[in-house]
Amino acid sequence: MQSLIIRSPKIARLICQLVPAQCPFERNIKFGNIFVHIPPLCKLNPFYNEIVHLRFLCLSYLAEECGEDVSVYC
Repeated sequence: MQSLIIRSPKIARLICQLVPAQCPFERNIKFGNIFVHIPPLCKLNPFYNEIVHLRFLCLSYLAEECGEDVSVYC
């Protein structure tokens, strides 16, 4: 993936809000006394690493360039 340069705080905030901090598909399900764990399947998505990297770039931009508190996105 080529390095992207994030220059818009509005777009960076939008990406941070849209891309979840954790894989949303991991679940623990209880059937009576039986627990079923569904592992995170995000790693099977070929674009997962690129999307997470883009989110990281946006968080870094907001924290370092804009001086914002990014804890609301974590």
